Amino acid sequence: MYQQFNEQFAAATRQFADTAAQVNRLTLDNAEAVFGLQLAAIEDRVNATFAFFGEAAEARDFDSLKTLWPKAAQVARENVERAVSTGQEVFGRTLKANEAIGELAKSQIESAAKTTQANVEKAAKAATKVAAK
Repeated sequence: MYQQFNEQFAAATRQFADTAAQVNRLTLDNAEAVFGLQLAAIEDRVNATFAFFGEAAEARDFDSLKTLWPKAAQVARENVERAVSTGQEVFGRTLKANEAIGELAKSQIESAAKTTQANVEKAAKAATKVAAK
């Protein structure tokens, strides 16, 4: 009897460990992708901003400064647009990763419920056989 319990417990533990490893893999893959997206966005925007500052440093008179204002507004707008689009993409990727983790949890629960139901039915049959004798 103890051996059967130990085998069931070991099987449940292995299943839990496998699922935990899958969840960790999904989470790390998502974190890596999100970090890459954000790093690329930051790099792109920093390059654009420093290019603008380079142009601004070369301005020597008021007329050249007046031509920089539209460029400054464009750089600022592009920075905000890139930040928003990157945030949306990060949110979408994270949502997909969380859905995959939810599906893993759902399948784990369904599997445990089926196993438990099978064990209950087996025990009930054994009990009715013992009671019939």
